[in-house]
Amino acid sequence: MESWAGHEVPRLPGRGEPLALYDSARQGVHPSEPADAGSMYVCGITPYDATHLGHAATMITFDLVQRMWRDAGRPVRYVQNVTDIDDPLLERAARDGEDWVVLAMRETALFREDMEALRIIPPEHYVGAVESIPDIADKVEVLLKDGAAYRLDDGTGDVYFDISATPSFGYESNLTREQMLEIFPERGGDPDRAGKRDPLDPLLWRGAREGEPSWPGGELGPGRPGWHIECAVIALNLLGDRVDVQGGGNDLLFPHHEASAAHAERLTGQAPFAEHYVHAGMIGLDGEKMSKSRGNLVFVSRLRADKVDPMAIRLALISGHYRSDRTWTDDLLTAAYERLDRWRRAAAAPAGPSGVELLSEVRARLADDLDTPGALAAADRWAEATLAGATDDPEAPALFAKTVDALLGIRL
Repeated sequence: MESWAGHEVPRLPGRGEPLALYDSARQGVHPSEPADAGSMYVCGITPYDATHLGHAATMITFDLVQRMWRDAGRPVRYVQNVTDIDDPLLERAARDGEDWVVLAMRETALFREDMEALRIIPPEHYVGAVESIPDIADKVEVLLKDGAAYRLDDGTGDVYFDISATPSFGYESNLTREQMLEIFPERGGDPDRAGKRDPLDPLLWRGAREGEPSWPGGELGPGRPGWHIECAVIALNLLGDRVDVQGGGNDLLFPHHEASAAHAERLTGQAPFAEHYVHAGMIGLDGEKMSKSRGNLVFVSRLRADKVDPMAIRLALISGHYRSDRTWTDDLLTAAYERLDRWRRAAAAPAGPSGVELLSEVRARLADDLDTPGALAAADRWAEATLAGATDDPEAPALFAKTVDALLGIRL
């Protein structure tokens, strides 16, 4: 699948600091020190609607990770998927009387446009579920033969993963079984499905149903893959048995990331699947989580159509810490525009305070679990001093512009 166009990232003097990130499994901030290239798998969209600000905030979070690794001199191996076949996509297409393939292609194209506008560095591999089905079916067969999966005895051809095959199941989310059982049905699970060995067992392969698309599955029979195994197989195929970061929104922590890690660990015999499980907070509107079910989405494409500067959108979304659930408001966007104006005027000044000191401070703040509020505050202080007439360093304005571009993704 085609990704979006990239952009030139300025090279900064010196070498960036090692990045420390919060790991959901260990519930603490730990150094992220890839041995060679940093490997990152981020769960992408299910393309049945346009990119909303929650998607954008998540993608910006992992764009910052990529920028920090690159600044520290590490190449990055970044993979992102597109779940271009799943129940929500089929349901939306049926509701609107539209071909599901056309819907998926249109919304994926719009997502690419939004990511390019927000200056997200594209992944090395941008991979759809449909193109991965042969590999996924092969891995489901492996799990069946290994005894980690089982068929339902009801003629549907459905295959489930047995969570007892990974005794550490639950280590990533740190949820109790009772909490898992409460969340599971809210996020695509089917705990009441008859014939399952455990209510929490996730679907690996859905046998063909009349009126639904299906693909050859070899010994599995025709059907289509479950959601969690999709990400596990794509990540294993392109990044190897272990990744440095598995990322997404915090609503993916359970069951999606828990289950996909369990699948990967059983297939490879190695655990944990990821060195860091990193999760971005939710974006709310009027005090509620932004979600399709509530109908309270703010779309990036709609803001762009209204001539909102994508750099203001990006600044507004990083004004809060990535792990916090936060609210989108008109005031937030207004403040972002004011900040962007100050920064642009300061970058055009003939001189300013030390640009090297500013770069060092921004690097330090971002190295500490992507402390964007701290990094923005440092840039604000520099800009305010510059606009107040500080003229210590004639090269500082240019370095300031390169710093916020390379590390924060803000083009002035």
